[in-house]
Amino acid sequence: MIKNLSALDDGTVSVSGWVDTVRDQKKVQFVVLRDESGAVQLVNPRTTDADGVVVADEPATSISGLAQGTFVTVTGQLKHDERVKLGGIEIKLATLTVVTAAIPETPIAADSSLDKRMDWRFLDLRNPKQNLIFRIQTTFEHALRTYWIEHDFIELHTPKLMASASESRAELFEVGYFDTKAYLAQSPQFFKQMAQSAGFGKIFEVGPAFRADPSFTSRHSTEFTSVDSEISWIDSHDDVMQLHEDLMVAGFSAVKAKHGDEVKALFDVEVTVPSQPFPRIPLAEAKEIVKSRGYEVPRDDDDMDPEGERQIAAYVAEKFGHEFVFLTDYASSIRPFYHMRHEGDESVTKSYDLIFNGTEISTGAQREHRIEVLEAQAIEKGLDLQEIEGYLDFFRYGVPSHGGFGMGLARVLMLMLHQASIREVTYLFRGPTRLEP
Repeated sequence: MIKNLSALDDGTVSVSGWVDTVRDQKKVQFVVLRDESGAVQLVNPRTTDADGVVVADEPATSISGLAQGTFVTVTGQLKHDERVKLGGIEIKLATLTVVTAAIPETPIAADSSLDKRMDWRFLDLRNPKQNLIFRIQTTFEHALRTYWIEHDFIELHTPKLMASASESRAELFEVGYFDTKAYLAQSPQFFKQMAQSAGFGKIFEVGPAFRADPSFTSRHSTEFTSVDSEISWIDSHDDVMQLHEDLMVAGFSAVKAKHGDEVKALFDVEVTVPSQPFPRIPLAEAKEIVKSRGYEVPRDDDDMDPEGERQIAAYVAEKFGHEFVFLTDYASSIRPFYHMRHEGDESVTKSYDLIFNGTEISTGAQREHRIEVLEAQAIEKGLDLQEIEGYLDFFRYGVPSHGGFGMGLARVLMLMLHQASIREVTYLFRGPTRLEP
């Protein structure tokens, strides 16, 4: 790998990679070769005859014909030279073999539109910035998984084909299923709760989820990776928030330690490990704070809107110097039937949204585990109890108090790296008008 060359002594080496740039000068040729680990400069002094005329020999002739993206294998003499800007090393070429040639006209360029780059995603992903995004994703997920496993959580892989709606009939993809129909899961919510009734205690899942949401915003997609966790024996949603905090600290610490310098170099972003505890503000209070800043949420329901999220995040950044804030105690009118409500105030749920750099990345709550309350809340929300009978059975044979959250992985990466669109941090984006590549 190219990244390992700097640790080697001067001498013969062999590397493979994509041709990034070629400078075909009269006396010497330079090629920048790139693989998934980095880039290195190749040097080929041109051969001249007795009269000083350049001779068309190899590998000079092959180098002159190289198109960007051509994959080659080269051998040559590695030399350490601090004058070389690209890593302080270069390779004086001996042989060059074209493994696969690229079409000379590349379909995308640095200034191509986002949609055009998505059309040619495999080429777009050769960009070192894009490559780093998915190394960061790997590190972040691994840190979360390490935390879960070290704390005795069980990993689940829940089904994505469902006989009925997971939460509501809104935003569901319906698919043919033999002689009947099925739905793609919006979340693993019901199955996470089943695990609590099954006595698993603490579980997690990182997997796909689907929303038939015709949104074209920078933060929505129709298929996304959901990070979910659920725990038993909680006293309130505060316990869920504590778990959520611990996981985010673990994830950000790992990313900063492994990729912090690269993120600064390529994205000009400083990865900040959040301090604990995260600020926590009840939604009603948050709306008043936003109003005092000159913005009144223009909604008919009791929810916060995206601009309100940005405003409260700005307030938290100014007052607490924090990138995260929990908005808590959402109104029951805008929360699912399975969110537990406060004792003495049925209008408020034991729930939260986690806001990161001005955008909601997660929803969590204590769940209602009392069957009679759960049924009443489902009826109040207009649900047919027969359609969720299988779910309700989880609560008829003894279940502990429990709660959990679901978080969008791509949103975390988008906001961590200060990217303008979730498409930039999704390997292959799916939206209302995109099913390819």
